[in-house]
Amino acid sequence: MNPRRLTPSMSLLLAFEAAGRHGSFTKAAAELALTQSAVSRQVQALEALLEVSLFKRDGRHIELTAAGALYQHELAAALARIRSATLQTISHRSEADTLHLAVLPTFASKWLMPRMSDFYTRHPGSLVHIHSRIVRGDLSEGADDMTAIICAGSGQWPGYQAHRLLSEKLVVVASPKVLPGHAEMSPQQASRQVLLSVVSRPHAWAEWFAHNELHHQGAMRMGPSFEQTAHLIQAVVAGIGIGLVPRILVQDELASGELVTLFQPMESGRGYYLAYPAPYQNLPALKAFREWLLSLPFPDS
Repeated sequence: MNPRRLTPSMSLLLAFEAAGRHGSFTKAAAELALTQSAVSRQVQALEALLEVSLFKRDGRHIELTAAGALYQHELAAALARIRSATLQTISHRSEADTLHLAVLPTFASKWLMPRMSDFYTRHPGSLVHIHSRIVRGDLSEGADDMTAIICAGSGQWPGYQAHRLLSEKLVVVASPKVLPGHAEMSPQQASRQVLLSVVSRPHAWAEWFAHNELHHQGAMRMGPSFEQTAHLIQAVVAGIGIGLVPRILVQDELASGELVTLFQPMESGRGYYLAYPAPYQNLPALKAFREWLLSLPFPDS
């Protein structure tokens, strides 16, 4: 089949899509800054090219045929994607030194933000807009409008390039003021404490007890759950219960003595990654941020 028949000109498609959406050649003409007759001729040309009637005509009244309604629906979605892609391209042109970065909220506040002044010192012309996002593990939600993300997961995301920053190790933390005898506590005794959790990881404690060969989930004293790890950490400091958290997120509290770890860290099987859609890899702002981030000394967390 002639490729031209499958790829009509944009002017024909715009005229038809607008006429189908408005149900009027006159309104379509006003939207497109054309005459009514010009829109009518373009629609007729498209029908001739496709050899399909797209409208039923009754005097000046028009109505989409079944084929026309299906075509208009598909075209509307395709044109919306084209317009979105164009806006993104214009945005990247006008914001060449601007990065929109989605970051896990607690990682952003506890680890990234204290180091961002160094980035701006090295790249004074750059801007990093930081968006706190709890991104789904498959990146299907929360990242589609971002240039890049820092998230936890496997690092295997189709369409994305990912750079591993560090592995995730979970530690049980408690307030030493509330548990003065914490050094002698056993995993069995930990199950009798109030166990705090985050809603995005409802099975973390069960996995920890299984790791310690304790298979009695029914005996666990589950306490409040929190949307953000930062709030869970504050609750542990306040003595509400004990928490199971990534060690990198409690470095300050451990150093100050506000919190103590009760047992050896447990590998979660996840890592922290900088990830971004492959087509974005050469954007100036992303290149600058990527090179800076990967140059930082990450602890064995």
